[in-house]
Amino acid sequence: MDNPSLLDQLKTMTTVVADTGDFAAIEQYQPEDATTNPSLVLKAAQLPAYRPLVDAARAEAAASTRSSTEQMSLCMDALAVAIGHRVLQVIPGRISTEVDARLSFDTAASVAKAQQLIGRYEKLGVGRERVLIKMATTWEGVRAAEQLEREGINCNLTLLFNLTQAAAAADAGAFLISPFVGRILDWHKAQTGRDFTAAEDPGVLSVTQIYNYFKQRQYATVVMGASFRNIGEITQLAGCDRLTISPALLEELATTHAALPRKLDPQQCGDTIHYTPPSSSAFAYQLNSDAMAHAKLGEGIRAFVADQTKLENWLLELA
Repeated sequence: MDNPSLLDQLKTMTTVVADTGDFAAIEQYQPEDATTNPSLVLKAAQLPAYRPLVDAARAEAAASTRSSTEQMSLCMDALAVAIGHRVLQVIPGRISTEVDARLSFDTAASVAKAQQLIGRYEKLGVGRERVLIKMATTWEGVRAAEQLEREGINCNLTLLFNLTQAAAAADAGAFLISPFVGRILDWHKAQTGRDFTAAEDPGVLSVTQIYNYFKQRQYATVVMGASFRNIGEITQLAGCDRLTISPALLEELATTHAALPRKLDPQQCGDTIHYTPPSSSAFAYQLNSDAMAHAKLGEGIRAFVADQTKLENWLLELA
């Protein structure tokens, strides 16, 4: 008898999360949760099915007596939450909604924006237990997550590339982290000019280290691998708490039939990883010392800001 699909097998050991704002794709693959970011919101907002949500967000902003800058911020929040609310109608779990990446180095502003987003969800009848607030894993983002978690607002710390960031997030009590895989692979391929097998993929090795460290320390923080380039990376992380996967790779997993052994297991975490969660100065130094993580964190923030700006400009240009 043929093996079930890789996707069906993966769902028996890992919570599968859709990395998209396209609710049609989400309905097709039936993930538990879904994640969005400025890049995905930009894509989703341009889908015809979302045009009524775009128009409603623009109308709300236009009716405000605030400045044009404040109106745009209001419009962006309204649109992000409207898309999240629509996605929540087709998943049983949580939606991740991202704070404006331009606030990545401002703790107080990140906290305020998160509270505003949660307030919008609650006005739509969505409890905070169904929302994760996404922020970049800067020191300021970690401190914002620490404060928000105390308020019962769960956080997803993203743009995370090494153990320094992961340990700081878990020590702060973040509900979930999204350690990236594919972007780490991109960096190493560019630096070395070579390809990597799935088993030696540096992004896979990074998430494996973080997962094992968290289980050894018995952190409650959920590890959700993200940013995949191929299904080999995904199958090498089978058993991770959660994996957030793009529709294209969900399709490949759903149509591929082969045995899928569990790779990550909380009962088999390898040798003890000796590491102390960093202080502010240690975090900055260790992050700066990791050329890949330092470069990719900055690049990721800039990319999200660029897509946020593209979306704002697109909204301004609509008739």
